[in-house]
Amino acid sequence: MTAKLSLKAALAEPTQLSVTWELVPGRGAREKAQEHLVRMAELAAKDARINAVTITDNPSGKSAITAYAMAVEAKRLGIDPLVHFTTKDRNRNALESELYALDRADIENLLVMTGDYPVQGYAGNAKPVFDFDAVHALRLIAKMNDSTYSKLTPTHFFAGAVVSPFKSTEAETMAQYYKLHKKVASSAGFIITQLGYDARKFDEVKKYVTLNNLAVPLIGNIFVLSLPVARLMNKNLIPGCVVTDSLLARLEEEAVDSNKKELQLLRAARQYAVLKGLQYDGVNIGGHGLGYDDVRFIMEKGEELSANWQDIAAAEFNHPQADGFYFFEKDAATGLNTCQPVDRSRTTPGRSSLKQSLMDKVHALAFDQKAPLHPVNRAIAGYIDKSWLKQPFTMAEYITKTMTNECRFCGDCAMHELGFICPMSQCPKQQRNGACGGSRDGWCEVYPGKRKCIYVRMYEGFKGTGREERMKEKYMPPCNWELYRTSSWLNYFNDRDYNHNKD
Repeated sequence: MTAKLSLKAALAEPTQLSVTWELVPGRGAREKAQEHLVRMAELAAKDARINAVTITDNPSGKSAITAYAMAVEAKRLGIDPLVHFTTKDRNRNALESELYALDRADIENLLVMTGDYPVQGYAGNAKPVFDFDAVHALRLIAKMNDSTYSKLTPTHFFAGAVVSPFKSTEAETMAQYYKLHKKVASSAGFIITQLGYDARKFDEVKKYVTLNNLAVPLIGNIFVLSLPVARLMNKNLIPGCVVTDSLLARLEEEAVDSNKKELQLLRAARQYAVLKGLQYDGVNIGGHGLGYDDVRFIMEKGEELSANWQDIAAAEFNHPQADGFYFFEKDAATGLNTCQPVDRSRTTPGRSSLKQSLMDKVHALAFDQKAPLHPVNRAIAGYIDKSWLKQPFTMAEYITKTMTNECRFCGDCAMHELGFICPMSQCPKQQRNGACGGSRDGWCEVYPGKRKCIYVRMYEGFKGTGREERMKEKYMPPCNWELYRTSSWLNYFNDRDYNHNKD
């Protein structure tokens, strides 16, 4: 019998497709969901083909038992857990505390992500935290692994991240890929895709990673899709998961078939075959109430079908979003992609605003370290910082920036790096290193149809001046809340802000 490999070992084995099985802990401590997870983890432990069980963390922003608690039980049963490690409900200290607990329990596999915006809670909606974004968390984990963060014993986490290629607009797509660069640079050990059913998009991610020499294993997400869940995804009620109208119509036709469950599992097996054909390094299999026999069918049938993966891709997973953007030119022969990127100078036009242009000029004149007025402004800021003028100056800055940029008064301002858009006030998840995965058609996950994602606006503004590539290059440290309600201008000129952060 083949020995079971760890997830890390399976992803490093070129001849093996790693398999992880997603289990949802659910609300409560001793309910059906938790007991189902334990039973399925026990069965997964006995199958050498399943390298880990993925345990979600408060999916859809609703409270559930912690992933850590169920991960410990899965580990005890003999199967490695892959813990969803989200940054949405805890500040940086709480995240670090949980990492210590996970390390003590010898739980190594982490899938680091922002997480869904919190909804529903005792006596009303929970307060969002989002102290860190996924890039911040990956960097913290990397430092803990090599002990540069402290003198403590190094941890041994194998941390991965997520990319969401199933986006309809150029700005959304590029924001995802630019953030992918930051995640890989922050030591992400693998990348899992979001949910979607467009083979060309799966192919796009693979080719993008190869083109940019990102050298990171890719895991494709497979979800056994039922009609009720498909309807929710179609309406973007499960953020980031894309079910197009054409796919929904097919599912509605299948709903009257007495063998609809078999059809759902067969679709998942076909997706397995396509991902293997595209040379993905692994698959993550999920679905509501999925049992071990279902997962076994998907693996076995998927292997059986893999020789005909190209025909399956063309027939079963051709569900593009309306007028959707693709990074590469289409391959007419296969329906997938060539290796030639589209000419983005001829796609969506940039929209650099007058406000951004004016603020760029002011920054270049007075704030940039090479600006002609920088030396005199630094001297003035040093004087104000030690005089009675400090408080009125701070309030004047706050009023000015609130009127022009919706300032949150964090004191650690990064707007000049981000197209003069404040992520602390204008992004509900306060993302400083790129877009989360929840947007749809350019709209923010939290305010669909009302507010554009700030990274969509940012990309369009930067593209207007040919600077969009900077979105993948500049790492933005987390906000230092010691500076809250202080002058960011004084902090900048007096060397207290993020520019002097050692992270």
